[in-house]
Amino acid sequence: MFDNLSDKLDKALHVLKGHGQITEINVAETLKEVRRALLDADVNFKIAKEFTNKVKEKALGENVLTTLQPGQLMVKIVKDELTQLMGGDAEEIDLSGNPSVILMSGLQGSGKTTFSGKLANYLQSKKSKKPLLVACDVYRPAAIDQLHIVGEQIGAEVYSDRENNDPVAIAKAGVKHAKEIGANVVIIDTAGRLAVDEQMMTEIANIHKAITPNETLFVVDSMTGQDAVNTAKAFNDILNFDGVILTKLDGDTRGGAAISIKSVVDKPIKFIGTGEKMEAIDVFYPSRMADRILGMGDVVSLVERAQEQFDEEQARKIQKKIAKNRFGFDDFLTQIQQIKKMGNMKDLMGMIPGAGKALKGLDIDDDAFKHIEAIIHSMTPDERSNPSKLNASRKKRIAAGSGTSIQEVNQLLKQFQQMSKMMKMMQGGGGKKMMQMMQNMR
Repeated sequence: MFDNLSDKLDKALHVLKGHGQITEINVAETLKEVRRALLDADVNFKIAKEFTNKVKEKALGENVLTTLQPGQLMVKIVKDELTQLMGGDAEEIDLSGNPSVILMSGLQGSGKTTFSGKLANYLQSKKSKKPLLVACDVYRPAAIDQLHIVGEQIGAEVYSDRENNDPVAIAKAGVKHAKEIGANVVIIDTAGRLAVDEQMMTEIANIHKAITPNETLFVVDSMTGQDAVNTAKAFNDILNFDGVILTKLDGDTRGGAAISIKSVVDKPIKFIGTGEKMEAIDVFYPSRMADRILGMGDVVSLVERAQEQFDEEQARKIQKKIAKNRFGFDDFLTQIQQIKKMGNMKDLMGMIPGAGKALKGLDIDDDAFKHIEAIIHSMTPDERSNPSKLNASRKKRIAAGSGTSIQEVNQLLKQFQQMSKMMKMMQGGGGKKMMQMMQNMR
């Protein structure tokens, strides 16, 4: 996420490191590189210029605190200004209606249908809502089928009318159906177009007028950069939408849309899509995003994701097994599944401060656990519960069954044994022993 922009900003801010004080000359040199980095990320020229002017004004007006180096102070100022540029504070969606009606809008291919499902999943799992998805895209082949598949995936009802070609009538009937079945949120998936055109704008304006939604959200593909910002402005002029959804932030995103869009349309980014899974949706926090852009990670979001997947009852069972020395590969497999549910590995690693830079250029496969799972699944239930039974012939059978080598099976066993010892030491409070163990593992 924003790797290229992060790298260029880091190089730009590196100019001030080693300087004893902030001067007009070294600030000008730094901000020239910052502006270049923003333009390369497809940020609007005017916005990039205004941004660097604000940073310059603040930097030259600041007295460097004795505890801060000039480089550190500049990073803080850039971070604060980036946060403000992207909206300042996080804004949630309005769910006050009964039912609350959410209208999705955007161009074709921006990810509206998939995100409608993600939003429904988010609302039912985290807000205890009962959502109804309404299929109003009557033009794209298989659009209705896609929404039904998404609804089935997350366990949410989908309303559609294949015999009706009037999106306005379908939207009104969908809201009526929601009241009949007791759904308290209606998410209306509308048709996209390949470009902004009058027919499209008239249609969505008519739907908006007919259902008077609590929230109108504009879904934008963040990979399209400045084009996304221009499209958002065209939509906003007609619809006056309430917020923006940025999708595909896990892709090769330059960052221009995330940084520019709030400034251009004066509407907040409310959610971001960070992957293909239905759980890959996050509330947009400008300060956390600024941290990530500047390579500082996002520990708060990482902890929140871990807490969402944390099962207290399961943790208690595992604690008891560790105490009785009965922690097996089935338990290990459960831990792996919880980590996988947190999101794609590269995104998770990017949330750790400093890890983004360290992992630059490395291809972290989302299926990093696949060979481990294959090895564990090739074991018998008895072997998974009692790893000590794994002798040479059993290891040979497991390697053949999982498509791996005996060396890989041995490596997994060694790592599993070391992890089990560590977990037992942590549970017993043996901090000193644990430190010795970690040194031995190097």
